[in-house]
This record gives sequence, C-alpha cells and structure tokens, in this order.
Amino acid sequence: LLCNISMFPCSGIHVDSPPIIPTLTTSYAHGTSSTSLLSATLGECLLRTVERWPDREAVVFVQDGVRKTFAQFQQEVDQAAAGLLALGLKKGDRLGMWGPNIYEWILFQFATAKAGVILVSVNPAYQVKEVELALRKVGCKAVVCPTQFRTQKYCDMLRQICPEIESSSPGHIKSTRLPDLRSVIVLDSRQPGMFHFEDVMQAGSSQFVQQLQDLQKKLLFDDPINIQFTSGTTGSPKGATLSHHNIVNNAYFVGKRPNTRICLPVPLYHCFGSVGGGVCMGVHGTSLIFPSAGYDGKANLAALESERCTFIYGTPTMYIDMVNQPDLAKYDLSSVEAGIMAGSPCPPEVVKNVISLMGIKGIIIGYGTTENSPVTFCSSPTDNLERKSETVGYIGDHLEAKIVNPTTGEVLPLGMMGEIMIRGYCVMLEYWGDEAKTQEAIGKDGWYKTGDIGRMDAYSYCRIEGRIKDMIIRGGENIYPAEIEQFLHTHPKVKEAQVVGVEDARMGEEVCACVKLVEGQDCRAEEIKDYCKGQIARFKIPRYILFVTSYPLTVTGKEMNQKQ
Repeated sequence: LLCNISMFPCSGIHVDSPPIIPTLTTSYAHGTSSTSLLSATLGECLLRTVERWPDREAVVFVQDGVRKTFAQFQQEVDQAAAGLLALGLKKGDRLGMWGPNIYEWILFQFATAKAGVILVSVNPAYQVKEVELALRKVGCKAVVCPTQFRTQKYCDMLRQICPEIESSSPGHIKSTRLPDLRSVIVLDSRQPGMFHFEDVMQAGSSQFVQQLQDLQKKLLFDDPINIQFTSGTTGSPKGATLSHHNIVNNAYFVGKRPNTRICLPVPLYHCFGSVGGGVCMGVHGTSLIFPSAGYDGKANLAALESERCTFIYGTPTMYIDMVNQPDLAKYDLSSVEAGIMAGSPCPPEVVKNVISLMGIKGIIIGYGTTENSPVTFCSSPTDNLERKSETVGYIGDHLEAKIVNPTTGEVLPLGMMGEIMIRGYCVMLEYWGDEAKTQEAIGKDGWYKTGDIGRMDAYSYCRIEGRIKDMIIRGGENIYPAEIEQFLHTHPKVKEAQVVGVEDARMGEEVCACVKLVEGQDCRAEEIKDYCKGQIARFKIPRYILFVTSYPLTVTGKEMNQKQ
C-alpha cells in the first residue's frame, strides 16, 4: 500500500499476508484487504460448505464416540431447527445452551441460527444464582442442558429456580422467577415438565420444515445470533450480543489459513470455542475434534495423536498443562503443524516451550475480546520467535485499531502505551438490554474501548501491557502486571505467575507476585527477588511473594486479573 506521506499520515496496512513494510506513522491502523467481507448468515455458510464437502467429517467427539460428516450434520441441524419452531420458538427468541463440550451444543448452535433464534451461551460452571440472573437478564424462552455433568446437576438447579416445572406440561412452564421461560430440553433423560432431546428431533413435521424454509428469506446477516456473557470480575456479567455478520466474518478471516483437522479443548460456551471452532467449521469446512466434554490435558494429547490433528486451539493455561505432562514425549504429535494460543495474556516462555517441547513451529497468538467477536489481532505462523512471543500479531482484515491516551482520547505516537480501541465489522451490536453499559463501551463514533493497555509498531504489531483496571500505581509509578509476569515466567522453577497490587499506607500500592512452582520444586521468596535484581526496574520488583497451588477464577474460568 502506498501512501502520500507529505499530504496525510499513513494509516493503512495491507494484511493479505504479514506486513513487511513499516507504513504506519502513528498508533492508528486500518487493516486493508483484497478479500471482501462475507454477506451471509451462518446457515447459508454451512449450506455452501455441505455442498462442497458433504462426506468430510464435520465434528468428532472422541470420548462420546460421535462422528458426523457435513451432510449428516446439516440434516440433523435442519431437523433440530424445525423442532424448535414446532415448540413455538420464533425469530428473535432466546435459547440458553447450558452444558459442556458435547455434540448437542454445536448442533443447537447451528439449529438456532437456522431458526432465527438467538443462542445464549451459558457457562456450564454457573451455580443457581448465576444461571437465574443470566436467563432472566436476556429473557430465555428455552433452555437446553444435560441432566448433569460431573458435580453440576443442571435439572435440579432449574427445579430450584422454577419449582413450577414439576407440575407443568412440557412447553408450558410459567415461572415467577423466570417469567419468559416456557421449555426445558433435557439431552439425556426424561424429566417431569421437560422435553427430551428426541421429542425436539421428532417434532419437526413437514409443516415446520416448510416454515423453516420460508423463514430463511427473512433472516438478515445483521440479525443477532448469539449472546455471550463477558467475564466481569466485578458486578454481574454483561450479555455481549453478536450478529451473523460479526461472527461469520471473524471466523472467515481468522480461519483463512487451511486448518484441516482442529483439536478443540477450549469450551464452546466461550467465544474462542464457538466462533474460532464452531463457526470456523461451518464457514471453512474444517473438521473439529473434541477430545473431552470437560478439559483434560492428557485427552488433548491423545486426541492429537489418534485423530492426526493438524491444528490445536488453547489458552496459555492449557498449553502450560500439556507441556508439563510427564509423559509428553510418548505422544506422536508429528501431524500437528500449527496452533493458536489466545484467551488471556500469553507469556513468552510458554510460547517458546510449545515450539521447543511440543514441536508446534507454526504457533500463532491471537488477541481480542468477546465484544469483538472475538479476534482483532493475530500473528502469522511465519512470524519470527520474537514477534510470536512478544506481540499478539497484526491488525485483522477490515478492522481499525488505535492506541489512545485513556484520559484525552488522543491517538499516541508509535510505541507509546495507551488504551487499545477497535472499530469495524467485529464490534458487537450491544450489551443485551443495557443501554448505559453499551454507551460506556462503544462511542457514537463506533469505537469500542477494550480497557486493555498496549502499544503498536509501524507494522501494526501490538504488544499487550495489561488491563487499565489492573495497573498498579506505586508511589506515582505506573506498573503493568503483565510485564512482571512475563519476566517471572523465565525463572526455571516458576510454572505460572500472577501479579497484583496490594494496598500500602506509604506507597499507595505495592507489588505482590502469586507464584505457582513447577511440580517438585522448592523456592524461597528471596530467591525470586534476587532473580529480579538488575533485570527489571527496582520499583517493579515484587515486595511480596506468595507461593500458591491455584488461582481464584472468574465464572468463565479465567484467572481473576485476566480478560480475553
């Protein structure tokens, strides 16, 4: 891309391939692309993929022994969608999907899209109060869940919230606490007042099949398709509302590289799993391999080997877990060409270990937020190790990003730290039913405030330095926890580190590092402090070192001080 710098500062960066010319002159980037945006609904994308690869495997659920080709999957999606219409669900109604990574999750993801129903991704770990709040907030008319999974007794919890279910006939629930709820669909058992999964699959008579066909002309790609709850560490989670256009295009551009068999251990209720996994499968015709219903590091490695996966998705914690499996060397991972690490900050040492110990040379780093459908920056498999381990990649196709002074909103010079803001097709429609929070997040000019602190170079590669709200102010010095965490990860005895600010009468805040050691290692606080001396500025050296065995998690299973 050529810019007349004498007239205007250059802001475009061509992203058909990794940028090689440093054209940016300020911390604003527009990812120009020769590939157009898709103007299609999720149902239309799946149809095109099925026509192209009917006999290719769409999904494999290893533990459950489920395998479906694209043709089989499409047929069951249509059957389930017609069944939802037969149950009385209409375009714009909300259906809550509450459960782990099982076949029916992805089936209903596509069936709701086809029926014009908005899928609400409900965290499988939610307890009674959390699920009641979530379902009531977005007015779910139906809920789909297994009877239970591990210690989570889904049907029992729903009965606690809505005792009226017991005496209701299926489809006619009238509950005081969940006034919009009419139907509960149980996947694996018959329960009083609830439909069984098979009832839905049998309900779509020819009348509803025809209704479903007629409905396709009325579905718009700008219609909402999915509500994802963000992991807010304070207050109640907000329902980020995403359209077909948001997630179809995000999956399209992120999945442009050919990934034929993807191992998917990340949860489907999360944007990383449902868009990067489910939607990517529908748009690109990739095969999704689910190692287990709930996360299991050993099952991941076994699935990579037995299913000859070529690509793997994971959060940094998942990769740390796999790299630290004592029998890692016994698994044949030769089929795995690449993978993506995203979901929370990716420590450079972890990236290096994945490349050297797992042999995944084509590892890429992704960054985004649920509100951005989710990916906005992504690296390339061909990027050098420094870029892969120090940055989150370059700006995505058709997206704008800028780094601004959080107080004044002024665009900063290249390399300076400020708040990352995003504009483009990926920005959510709204926080469901919360106009005030929506306006706080998205300005009238369309820019979404991420709340993340970062810096950008002339190629649009971005470094994440932390969250605005996580910033520690010690005696007037601004300290970003991510920077210290990344350094602590280089200590041979440190498996993971989280850095937080603690109140201090003199300094305002002091730095505290919560350190998880490599199994079998002993370490003293002084040893960690000595390691920091001369390597990081004195004011950044943690005053307090706590050795821990686990971290508190948000309801979406992320460490408390991290956000996607």
